[in-house]
Amino acid sequence: VYIIQVSVGNHQWTVKHRYSDFHDLHEKLVSEKKIDKNLLPPKKIIGKNSKSLVEKRQKELEVYLQTLLVKFPVTAPKVLSHFLHFHLYVS
Repeated sequence: VYIIQVSVGNHQWTVKHRYSDFHDLHEKLVSEKKIDKNLLPPKKIIGKNSKSLVEKRQKELEVYLQTLLVKFPVTAPKVLSHFLHFHLYVS
């Protein structure tokens, strides 16, 4: 499970997702919003539980989310907003 710190204005919260959740999000964004299918860091099988790999993937997934938010600066797609739990914290 990856823990993501989200900040919007004065609001801050944490969301937790497995890699498979990121993969599902990515598949929807590729089909609905035509984002680059290579944007998501690849799933790695060997050594997947090593601390260094988990930390590296955490950073890659942070960059992935930041890239998505830059791509959609005004209104994030509904699937991305839901993934980041915007509906719970931002009115």
